[in-house]
Amino acid sequence: MKNFYLKSMGCKSNQFEGQITAEKLVNAGYNQVNKLENANFYILNSCSVTHKSDNEAMYLLRHAHALGLKTILTGCIAQIEKENLLKEPFIDYVFGNEDKYNIAQLLKENKNYAVKDLMAEKEFCEAKLNDTTKTRISIKIQDGCDNRCSYCIIPFGRGKSRSADSDFIIKEINRYVQNGYKEVVFTGIHIGQWGKERGLSILDLLKEIENKTNLHRYRLGSLNPLEITNELLSFLQNSEKFCPHFHLSLQSACDNTLKRMNRHYTTEYYLEQIEDIVSRFNNPFIGSDIIAGFVGETEKDFQTTIENLEKSKLSKIHTFPYSIRKGTAAEKMDGHLPEKVKEERAEIIKKISAKKFEEFINNNIGTEQEVLIEKRPDKKTGLYKGVTRNYLNIILKEGEFNTLRKVILNYDNIIN
Repeated sequence: MKNFYLKSMGCKSNQFEGQITAEKLVNAGYNQVNKLENANFYILNSCSVTHKSDNEAMYLLRHAHALGLKTILTGCIAQIEKENLLKEPFIDYVFGNEDKYNIAQLLKENKNYAVKDLMAEKEFCEAKLNDTTKTRISIKIQDGCDNRCSYCIIPFGRGKSRSADSDFIIKEINRYVQNGYKEVVFTGIHIGQWGKERGLSILDLLKEIENKTNLHRYRLGSLNPLEITNELLSFLQNSEKFCPHFHLSLQSACDNTLKRMNRHYTTEYYLEQIEDIVSRFNNPFIGSDIIAGFVGETEKDFQTTIENLEKSKLSKIHTFPYSIRKGTAAEKMDGHLPEKVKEERAEIIKKISAKKFEEFINNNIGTEQEVLIEKRPDKKTGLYKGVTRNYLNIILKEGEFNTLRKVILNYDNIIN
């Protein structure tokens, strides 16, 4: 039997790659199932951004192996740890981040290990997704990262920054538009580095998208504050396609911590940037990542972070405790904090986030917003479900799937 169950962990790029992996297996004659007990193969498309995600991956693989399934580990853990993972009795196959697309062929050849050296890879892997069941679709435009933030292991799992050719991206967008898609999300490991190796920028790509596609709207993945230039904001401000939804990769709101993280900007810089974004766009959603309890973060440093986050105009904050990553510069730094302290600090930031998001919702009450109604009803209520340009989830009693409509927002139709 060729039944497989596939789970993808982590970022939107990994989710996108998992979908392509599944499609390729189905095209090769495999059958995707949604229950473990019906599968012969368990495929885990892993994430290694934190120690917690590593532990979860090992737990899932042990569980699948205990049920008698052949286990296939791919994704960032496979790419970083490589053949060492085959020593584990509950892991049968290890395939790297780009090797995941060739699982069917690797199994046919009876290979249990394939991990390409992504540090030597210079070309972007152009993988296409044909799925048309969702309302909004992702396009991966970039892979890898050339930064060396002291806490981050991901460059070792993804390699150097590599960009998709703009012609490929334009063709993919137009293909999706022809299939009825009205919104695309541009993903990557560090999309702000798109085109860097060719002397281009993300702005060059967006100008092409504006002029060469009939796409109704698009969103950008996470951006480093240094990549958000005045020229880029001016362009986005005048774009009819761009959704005012920003996700800033901030990581800390304290300059001392940012220096230890090897992040090359200051808190003052991005707080002013956020103010600029708010002044240019109508109720923009501005999200961020913040790591709690980084190495050497004193109580004073943490209080500085709290004060800056509270006065910022962020809409929501995704936070998690710092996790030691073997092989990173931060691993060898002095001043690692107890897990309890890191967890407590993360919880405090989560409360600030909840308050910020409540304020964001309140600012949107009574406004008219364009909503893209999804192809499937809301699971909980059975009503129509959609998303505004500024990233609020909405439910509606009437509508039409996969259409755009204007909606006056109130507390009853916002479900975030």
